Amino acid sequence: MATLAAIPEKKNEDTKQAKDADVEGKQLQKTPSVSKDSHKLHLKKPARTARPASETSGGVENDGDQQNGNDSAGHKQFKAEKRKRKDEKEKPMNKKKKVEEVEKKKAEPDIWFDDVDPDDIEAALGPEAADIVRKRSGMLKSSAEVTEKVLVKEHGFEGLTRAVAMDCEMVGVGCDGEDSILARVSIVNHFGKCIYDKYIKPTEKVTDYRTAVSGIRPADIENGEAIKTVQKEVAQILEGRILVGHAIHNDLKILLLDHPKKMIRDTQKYKPFRQRVKSARPALRVLCKEILNVKVQQGEHSSVQDAQATMRLYTLVKKQWEAELKAARAGQFQKSPRKPKTPKNQSKLIQISR
Repeated sequence: MATLAAIPEKKNEDTKQAKDADVEGKQLQKTPSVSKDSHKLHLKKPARTARPASETSGGVENDGDQQNGNDSAGHKQFKAEKRKRKDEKEKPMNKKKKVEEVEKKKAEPDIWFDDVDPDDIEAALGPEAADIVRKRSGMLKSSAEVTEKVLVKEHGFEGLTRAVAMDCEMVGVGCDGEDSILARVSIVNHFGKCIYDKYIKPTEKVTDYRTAVSGIRPADIENGEAIKTVQKEVAQILEGRILVGHAIHNDLKILLLDHPKKMIRDTQKYKPFRQRVKSARPALRVLCKEILNVKVQQGEHSSVQDAQATMRLYTLVKKQWEAELKAARAGQFQKSPRKPKTPKNQSKLIQISR
């Protein structure tokens, strides 16, 4: 459908209005145009004036602020209150934590010693002070796991070997519990693996279990093995083998057994060990501490651990020990014959005759 042109007079009026709008900085008003055929009004799109981008964006931001002003302000206030509550909740906890740290520092005494054995510190000042010194010097306190790792070869053979170590635990009988009877026998092989460990049923009334030292309790030996059975089994194990022990003559005596002297290796009588600790009859715990750097016999004794300790001492010097025995048997270390001394009376007679 064709659209009729606007009336001239009306056009002039529109032009005049547009000029006035340009002067005032206003947009043109929409003007109607008339169609003859349909007598309907058709609106003419007004011309738009360009606006700076800054004004446009500013307008949008302002509109958004106006629309969301109340919501954003409320959200910020809510977050601020939440943060404040969180800070108030954490402050007491942080304060308490700081107080605990300060108390902990105060509780830990400032101890320092140069070239002092932590065991001596433990004896003088107590275990806590010794632990602090050990911790600062990087030393680990001896424990059952550490001790076992030193005394027992992890993947060693678990059967009978040519050399075995034995230790026994005893309990007291009689009026004062001074007499001893056998309560436990433990035997380990060359690698420290336990191959025999049995409790013995008492043949007399036990008056002193010596638990603090022996580690034996009534329940341990109540249903133990018969002494004769244990004697027979131990004798079979020891036959033809090197027997290692600490003061082993006491263990053989309580078992009522004998063993060839040339097949015995007693760590208490080994001369280099005695010279090392400067003692004629050194205790097993002293030898272990000085030579193996482990602690044994702390509190209740264990015959298994004691046997493992004696075996480890033996294996540490086995080559030297066996070589010395072999040389002694071959007569290489025979003592030189003494020169006869002249009697004192005879020397006086010689002087008088002169």
